[in-house]
Amino acid sequence: MKFWTIGCAILVLGACTTPRHADESVPLPAAWRYATASGADTPVPPDWWSAFGNAELERLVDTAKSNSFDLAAAYARVEQARARARIAGAALMPNVSAFADASRQSGFMVNNEIPGGSAFDLGLAASYELDFWGRNRALREAAIDEARATEYDRATVMVTLTSDVASVWLETVALRERAGIAQRSLTIALRVLALTDSQVRAGHATPLDTARQRALVAAQQRSVAQLDQQANDSEAVLAALLGTPASTFDVATRSLDDIRLPGVDAGVPSSLVTRRPDVASAEARLAAAHADVAAARAAMLPTITLTGTVGSGSDRIQHIFDNPLYTVAAGLTAPIFDAGALASNRDMAIARQQELLATYRQSIIAALGDTERALNASAGAQAQTHAQDVELLEARRTLALAESRYRAGAETSLSVLDAQRTLFAAEDMHVQVLLAQFQAAVSVFRAAGGGWQPDDDNAGG
Repeated sequence: MKFWTIGCAILVLGACTTPRHADESVPLPAAWRYATASGADTPVPPDWWSAFGNAELERLVDTAKSNSFDLAAAYARVEQARARARIAGAALMPNVSAFADASRQSGFMVNNEIPGGSAFDLGLAASYELDFWGRNRALREAAIDEARATEYDRATVMVTLTSDVASVWLETVALRERAGIAQRSLTIALRVLALTDSQVRAGHATPLDTARQRALVAAQQRSVAQLDQQANDSEAVLAALLGTPASTFDVATRSLDDIRLPGVDAGVPSSLVTRRPDVASAEARLAAAHADVAAARAAMLPTITLTGTVGSGSDRIQHIFDNPLYTVAAGLTAPIFDAGALASNRDMAIARQQELLATYRQSIIAALGDTERALNASAGAQAQTHAQDVELLEARRTLALAESRYRAGAETSLSVLDAQRTLFAAEDMHVQVLLAQFQAAVSVFRAAGGGWQPDDDNAGG
């Protein structure tokens, strides 16, 4: 009766070893809200940064991929995870060990004889746990899935690194260009100041006009110093991404006009989840959690271990193989009372599974949000471009007319002062809008997976 009860309990627990998962899907939109391209399902190329048509950017990305310490650490984490997967898989194979023993026993003299002698033993011992409930297989699958997740994490580091290099490089170039614009505006302001001084001496202007122009010159000098500082800071950040000391590094490109603005296309939302390594990582860890639940449930069931030895022994080394012996045994171990430790471990694994399911779903929502924001930034920057071009053209025309009329005495210095400020602001904004377009393109490339493909990483095991 007792054996029948135990058998029924084993069957019931065995039926619980297959995890039942909740629905893991997340509703995906049919199209992007802010997409301006055709929406064709074209993946981002692996070398997407070459679309900017700048040799310096391509060289810097290659340098970052070779020298980045963050990427090197990510590669090391992958190797660790692969080793753990191999360790977990070793439990599915027999454990075989060799033994050898030699001893000499001696005692006190008894009846004119000294008892004692030599003993030599040599053999092999093996043990193997029957993975009847699939616990060891589940642990191996969990380790393999975790290794896959680590590889996807490495790919995420690569995507982040390349996009950060491109974005910070663009920012550095833009700041250098803005500093150049501020310097040219300062030159204009100094020229107008000299003109104002001559007008004051001729009696056609007042000292108030000179004071106003000197204030503008000082403001332009401050802008030059501020933009130079920001450009230097940005260059230092870029050097850190490259794994290079900032003191030995300098960005050669000085204008965004030397860079090609690529077309961007995020594809369709349904393909996004297969092109983002961070989403793939969350999915792999969820799969590992499923396997951990199966292993935790199987740990509550009896285990069967087979053991065997084969060997030989003798009191003389030359006769050690004359009398071989072997033993074979099977042992059954079943948990009876553990104060709820195994059940708690199962409950913890289930809770972990639920946590990672929520994390996986959130990673999909975050990926959708990243892409929508990147597309919105791209569309917004494009919408500003035409109006800003008109603003810049008219600002240049206004300054030229104001200076001409001021020399002829038809305008006051205030008109020239306002025209200078307007032109400087328009030229500076032109670079900022152009930078926004470039960085939006980088953001779209990054949000769409950064050129990663699932085949780029092979699961370790």
